[in-house]
Amino acid sequence: MGNKDKAANTGDKLKGKAKEVAGKVTGNERLEAEGKNDQVKGDLKQAGEKAKDAFTD
Repeated sequence: MGNKDKAANTGDKLKGKAKEVAGKVTGNERLEAEGKNDQVKGDLKQAGEKAKDAFTD
């Protein structure tokens, strides 16, 4: 997995965590759900990159 991809995936996860926490603090359920969704996207992208790396090695 390239460093650029790792950084982007980690960025998605961190952005999602920040949104989730902000949603919890403010009582904004939509923002909290959006944050959880961003975290899942980051995890899925990272898993896809790892699978791609496994097939290219």
